[in-house]
Amino acid sequence: MLDIKDAKVAIPVVLVAGLLWSFGPYVVRHIDNAQQVPWQYLFTRGFVIFIILNLFLYLEEGNEFLKNYMKIGISGFVGGVGLGIAMITFIYSITNTSAAVTLLCLAAMPFITALLGFMFLKESISVNVWAAIILAAIGILIMAIDNTGKNTIIGFIFGIISSIGFSIFSITLRWRKDTPKFTTVAIAGMFCAVVSALMITLNDLSFLSSGKNHALFATHGTLVCLGLILYSIGSKHIPAAELTLLSLTEVIGGIFWVWIPILGINEIPSQSTVIGGFLIFLSIIYYSLIIRSNRRFIGLN
Repeated sequence: MLDIKDAKVAIPVVLVAGLLWSFGPYVVRHIDNAQQVPWQYLFTRGFVIFIILNLFLYLEEGNEFLKNYMKIGISGFVGGVGLGIAMITFIYSITNTSAAVTLLCLAAMPFITALLGFMFLKESISVNVWAAIILAAIGILIMAIDNTGKNTIIGFIFGIISSIGFSIFSITLRWRKDTPKFTTVAIAGMFCAVVSALMITLNDLSFLSSGKNHALFATHGTLVCLGLILYSIGSKHIPAAELTLLSLTEVIGGIFWVWIPILGINEIPSQSTVIGGFLIFLSIIYYSLIIRSNRRFIGLN
């Protein structure tokens, strides 16, 4: 894999990755009758993710990439299923509440990951990190107060479940550090495709949607893959603190694209979402400063 050793180059690469991911909500908002075609969306998106990542691995490793599936182990399987569940609940979240609420739920992922690490990997949590977690929890609670309608509360709950799914994926990679990461994501894509195919078949639905919708389904899957590849290249040489802050690109960008009127969506976050989101941002910045003092490095290999 292309290796970038200069942080001055790596940072823009990771920013571009976050920028690509940030277009996800905007793409979903342009799907016709998105609430009626979630399984068709998940089937196409999951299949595209599986194909693109395996093609990337083949170009990188040749036929040797197939051996990664033999190395996946229980950690890779659990991580793939967790990530697959996150992908499934994402679409149910964003089609039932605002993009801001969904993305801010996902922004809380570092804290959910810390809690899961504490519970299952016996990782310690410092007082400062607990303070950041509590601040983020208050922000999430404030957002929840304004999302009490039937649909919006469903969207909020699915957003939290999606964040937990992403955190499970992160935890499994720390559980066994030699877990093939790209292969795990490919398994998540296949998990989505298989579950969606079952749901479509059992509910006697059509695999087909409009040509426009299928193009958007595939576009979102492609954005996810390209962002992941760029992130894996750039994140190896960036401290975890900076990575945590750079991850805000996806959240801020995602909220911006669906808000800016010129792009045709004009989705304005509620006051409680803004206040709760601000507290989550503060907790992330505080969390980043804590990690920076430890000078830890993370990244996808």
